[in-house]
Amino acid sequence: MQTQLAPQFANTPEGIEAARILGKCVHCGFCTATCPTYQILGDELDGPRGRIYLIKQMAEGVAPTEKTRMHLDRCLTCRNCESTCPSGVQYGNLIDIGRKWAEDSTPERPLGERLTRWALKEGLTKPALFNSAMALGRLVRPLMPSGIKRKIPQVKNKGLDNSTDPYARPTTSHDRKMLILEGCVQPGMLPNINSATARVLDALKIQLISAPNATCCGALRYHLNDQAGGLENAKQNIDAWWPLVESGVEAIVMTASGCGVMVKDYGHLFANDPTYAAKAKKISHLTKDISEILPDLQNELIQLIGTDQKPGVVYHPPCTLQHGQQIRGKVEALLSSIGIGVRLCADSHLCCGSAGTYSVTQPELSEQLRKNKLNHLNAACEESGAEIIVSGNIGCITHLQQEDTPVLHWIEIVDQLISKSSKVK
Repeated sequence: MQTQLAPQFANTPEGIEAARILGKCVHCGFCTATCPTYQILGDELDGPRGRIYLIKQMAEGVAPTEKTRMHLDRCLTCRNCESTCPSGVQYGNLIDIGRKWAEDSTPERPLGERLTRWALKEGLTKPALFNSAMALGRLVRPLMPSGIKRKIPQVKNKGLDNSTDPYARPTTSHDRKMLILEGCVQPGMLPNINSATARVLDALKIQLISAPNATCCGALRYHLNDQAGGLENAKQNIDAWWPLVESGVEAIVMTASGCGVMVKDYGHLFANDPTYAAKAKKISHLTKDISEILPDLQNELIQLIGTDQKPGVVYHPPCTLQHGQQIRGKVEALLSSIGIGVRLCADSHLCCGSAGTYSVTQPELSEQLRKNKLNHLNAACEESGAEIIVSGNIGCITHLQQEDTPVLHWIEIVDQLISKSSKVK
């Protein structure tokens, strides 16, 4: 699809990249078959092909309207369309460019929307502020509506070994060292995920370390059209991690696939930055989801846990893992190798509706997708006998919480098994 860039975009990095991406699209429409918002709304402009057309119009100088912005806002950025596209269209990068153009050229958003977006950008990316709000929320949790209550997970009283601190991390030093991005909301909402990861890697003779000055990965601001703010977050992380990278850490471990897909994109985002390009490329190369780390340690895990049959789980693969990072099958294969039967639900390729801040900015669409996903997940639990749902992203895990069937990070299951095995021995 040929694009004649308007003068204001002709010599800009964003315009050149948009034209390159648009040039790959043949408008075949395969993407609409796997687009969650198109399936719900049935509007061509609420599918990837229609949104690509809107972005092409902007690239060629057609002024966007608030309706243009609305259709781009409704995109989940799940990138399912990228997995489906036979032409390799990098839709995720294109939608970010299109959203920025639409935001810059349309009337200011209503006050309520501006306040909500400001609160998300400022509140969620500052752990001290967010953790204080989460602590207050837990105090009044019983009084809150169910929709808000599930966003405030309860704190465990005891750890797996009946210790008073359920989130204790190992203090043993190992020759092998890896970095972890703690994340913005995960330590406050579900701190056991990172603690469990540290304990699992410790059992495998790997020390997990943090960089005190690291911050939000930048995804939250970037996808809310504060792209400059998102890049500043990214620069802060690169600066914080670089001394440890130079000292020889093996990898930067991601326990939230939403953060992982952003950090893996640092090399692309800073490709034209003379100061950060080389460092960002190295950071992206070192970044690994925890599901990429453990398969190489499968034999050691089997020695710790065994291969005897264990209770099964239903697995929800996050979009940021299966579509954003194109990682499929690793979690299922790893859990299966240690005796855990894994079941996927129907339409496992579709988004659950969490999508970062989408559940706040587009609550009706998000809730419909959540209900659809839970119906499929619970059906898979009933058919397989599984009593636990697992995933690999903090957003999905909190979004899918329900009263009857717990939703955990799969690394917590591995941690529990190692803890149980060590007690038996």
